[in-house]
Order: sequence, then C-alpha cells, then structure tokens
Amino acid sequence: MRPPYPPPPERSAELRQRFAEEARAERPDLSTLCLLVGAEADGALDEAGMDAAQMELDRLAGRLPFRPGGPMSWARAMHHLLGAGEGFSGSPGDYQRLESSLLHEVLRRRRGLPILLSVVWMEVARRAGAPVYGVALPGHFVVGFGPARHPTTAPQGASLSDFFQQQVLADPFDGGRVLSGGDAELLVAGATGAPLHPSMLTPADPLDVVQRILNNVRAWAAARPERSDVGLWAVDLSLLLPSHPARLRYERAQLLVQRGEFLDGAAELDAYAEVVAAVDEPAAQRVRRQARSARAMLN
Repeated sequence: MRPPYPPPPERSAELRQRFAEEARAERPDLSTLCLLVGAEADGALDEAGMDAAQMELDRLAGRLPFRPGGPMSWARAMHHLLGAGEGFSGSPGDYQRLESSLLHEVLRRRRGLPILLSVVWMEVARRAGAPVYGVALPGHFVVGFGPARHPTTAPQGASLSDFFQQQVLADPFDGGRVLSGGDAELLVAGATGAPLHPSMLTPADPLDVVQRILNNVRAWAAARPERSDVGLWAVDLSLLLPSHPARLRYERAQLLVQRGEFLDGAAELDAYAEVVAAVDEPAAQRVRRQARSARAMLN
C-alpha cells in the first residue's frame, strides 16, 4: 500500500511557514513540530486531525496519577499507562513504515520508531508534570526521568552509577521497560560496539529530536527511490531548522536531479559549490561539473 499522499502546494507552503516559525520560537513545542511534519507527509491530516492528536496526548496525561513520587515512580506509572495499558511499543517491522515516523499515526496505531514512541512518552509525561526528557543513545532513543542536566556538569568524579542512582531511563520501544545501567550499556554496545559514555546521556533538545526524526524519514525514502518526493520534503523541512548541515543542500540538489528537475537541481548544485569553495576548491569544481551535467540532461 502506498504511504500517505502529501498535501497540495498551498497547504504545504502554509505548513512550512508554521514549521519555520515554531522552530525559531523561544521554546519550540515538540508535539506541534512533529504534527507539522506529519501534515507535510499526509495530506489527510487537517487542522481538526492535528487538534485531535493534541487532545489525545492531553487525555492520556489526564489518566496518570497525580505526582506519583520520584523518577522511578513516574517511569513505572508511564509504563503501566502507555506500555501495559495502551499498548504503545515497537517491533522491527515498524522501521519499514513511513507512518512509524509520524506522530498522529503513532498515536492511532500505538506503534512506531523508538524516537516517536519517546515523543509520545515525553509529551504525555510533560503534560502531567513529570521531570522528563529525551535521551538520544546511539541507534536507540529512550526517555529519562529526573532533573534534566548535562552529564558534563555533574560533580567532578561522578560516575555512570551516580547518574543511574538519580535518573531513570525507560525504553518506550520495549513498552517502557526501565533500563539499568547495564541495559543502557548493552544498547550502546549493540549499536556502536563502544562503551556507554556520559556524553551519550545528554538531554535531547526538541529541535535535535525533530532533526533526528527527519533523518529517519530521509533514510526511509533513500531506500525507496520511487519515493524521492518524501526525501525532498524531509530535506526541505530540515533546511528550515535554525541549525542544519550545509551538505543538505547537496542532497536536495541530487533529489531534484533524480526527479527530473534538472535546472533547479543544477542551480542548487551551483549554490552549494559556492559554499564549498571557501574551504575546498577542488570539491567545489566537482560539484560545478555535476551542475553542468544536470543542465546537459535537458538536451
């Protein structure tokens, strides 16, 4: 079955303007940004649908106990509600579906990628007053409960065991299983082969979460050349974030050429070459040759 159809151009332009404005707000709202991503992917998601998704997050938060206790109590309450009660979890097959990266679909299906399930957990817990934050472990996103602080600001000599005495990590992809320090070490070792480092426990900024979601969408589209349209809108939204890699311009140019938009792709290649020329003129020359090749395809 074909994944969701995109919205018409006028609706897309409005969504992108709102996305850019929210991303540059003093305190960007994570659920709003994720729903705007979803609306860019799925033309059927209208304003009523976006409001319904926010209301579902509110409803779920209303079912949590009032101030259940410390970080472990919050983690257990969330597991009881969202994991055991509502059935939010993931499986390897969810990586094959675009819907697994769209918040409104994750709320509907109760299935998704680790990062989207973590968004659900964070947004529900935040609404209920929990001290919650995201943790972008290499290859696997989880949530943390407790006072969010950068591990590098911990007292000198503090260890990972000190962290796990004060903070609690949970894995929404696994129904909200509470992770011990050893569990977190196994997750990181499985993804990277390297040991868990305190820097990996840094609370994730909302814009970093959104960028990582868009990276997942781009990876999904890259494996499906027939869905270059998805890759293009994911790159376009990434470029609207206040901070993004310059190489996204090159990726956008390649997608335009792939889609047969040779002149636009060539112009994007030339613009990227100007950026690259400041640090690597030979690389800039190679990009300019690609731009000439793209224009030649019109002949």
